[in-house]
Amino acid sequence: MQVKFIDEKKNLKYNFKTKPYQHQYDAFDKSKNKKYYALFMEQGTGKSKVIIDNIAYLYRRGNIDTAIIAAPKGVYRNWHASEFKAHMPEDVVIFTDICIWNPTETKTNIDRLIEFLKPSHKLKFFIINIEALSTEKGKNYLQRLLNVSKSFFCIDESTNIKNRTARRTKACMKLGKLATYRRILTGTPVTRGPLDLWSQMHFLDEFILQSSFYAYRNTFCVIQRRRTSSHSFDEVVGYQRLDELQKILNEHSFRVTKEECLDLPPKLRQIRHIDMTPAQKRMYVILKKRAILELEREKLVTAPLIITRILRLQQILCGFIKYDNKTEENIEGENPRIQELLNVIEETQGNIIIWATYRNSIKLIRDTLAKKFGASKVAAFFGDTKSEDRQGIVERFQSGEIRFFVGQPRTGGYGLTLTKAKTVIYFNNTYDMEVRLQSEDRAHRIGQKEKVLYIDFVCPNTLDEKIMKTLNTKKKLADQITGDSWKELFK
Repeated sequence: MQVKFIDEKKNLKYNFKTKPYQHQYDAFDKSKNKKYYALFMEQGTGKSKVIIDNIAYLYRRGNIDTAIIAAPKGVYRNWHASEFKAHMPEDVVIFTDICIWNPTETKTNIDRLIEFLKPSHKLKFFIINIEALSTEKGKNYLQRLLNVSKSFFCIDESTNIKNRTARRTKACMKLGKLATYRRILTGTPVTRGPLDLWSQMHFLDEFILQSSFYAYRNTFCVIQRRRTSSHSFDEVVGYQRLDELQKILNEHSFRVTKEECLDLPPKLRQIRHIDMTPAQKRMYVILKKRAILELEREKLVTAPLIITRILRLQQILCGFIKYDNKTEENIEGENPRIQELLNVIEETQGNIIIWATYRNSIKLIRDTLAKKFGASKVAAFFGDTKSEDRQGIVERFQSGEIRFFVGQPRTGGYGLTLTKAKTVIYFNNTYDMEVRLQSEDRAHRIGQKEKVLYIDFVCPNTLDEKIMKTLNTKKKLADQITGDSWKELFK
């Protein structure tokens, strides 16, 4: 069924391939002709459809001949496999030439990329993983493509360019100037504070906010000069004039949350307490005392240093230990988290997502479930999973062929639709709130008709509880590390 949109100013009709929700219609209507615009639509509200319709609309008008999507590595192929196929109108599909970035220097890949640069009457739809823009090869090719086209350049999950000093952020801000139309997509534009916004909005247009980062920082942040025994630095201690900032953003973005626009069932939450084995407890206590002594000797305690020690403790809670020489060893005896996982599964019907941070845990979970339920019923989705296999795993999970999706949140927690799941288990938690929210919303999004149960495995009186408290207060763990407050994390 096609739904018509009529642009009264241009007397132009646009036929949607799939019927939009009202909020998608509103987002499309407000952004369709803008040179630059941000869709700050919460995960699961269908912002990708808005972009596909916007591309088709501008191509039909003759305003663009190329659409470029830069998305995280774990999901960039979904733009073709899921979003394009589902939402691009058929009369545009037949005039579309799709190219997915492949850096492998085979003759076939090189010839394909060269051919894609040639003039064509078709809509060129180019999809690239944003990590490739940290490389000279990816950046140079995209620059060539932008130079020979009237482009629509979209960055999916734009918080990937919130770090203004990162190579890919610098590349995106430079390349964005070559595009005729620019878009950014994210449901969580601010994960730590207003400074997250500067480079994202700078990609759209350098004059939306101040063109100078430091001018922007000084306008909206409260700065204090700090001094240590060896150096001094400026520290952001608060924010100001946020109503003014919000007014600026409202002019250039569309914001909607799931609660505002979707009649989704509620999220249910449960904590399963896990006791350590005697061997785990011995290792945990020894390593905790060692970490405190080591950090107290440090002249300058940094967040990365503390987080490294925290990760070592959390690995023990997950049943293994990683040594300084990078080798890993499973802790002797039964792994209580695995046993509790099997208990939960025994009580649960239907498809299940299991999130785990560490490769060791993912492999252990996959192998355990494969042995008990059959290898065809479980699939792992993490860094080792081949790019060409990832979409197939999602499709088989959604069809019910695979019952257990075992994923690493930073790899599988972005952009995927996993609404077949009614139960989501966190074998352990990351300390990053953005990663948690993203991974939760793989199941809780458009298409979900039932309540989703989220189960957290927590070992009492350990870092598990500290991390859960951090997530509940919606702060990053690193935000707590100032002065001597790091000691609270090890109590």
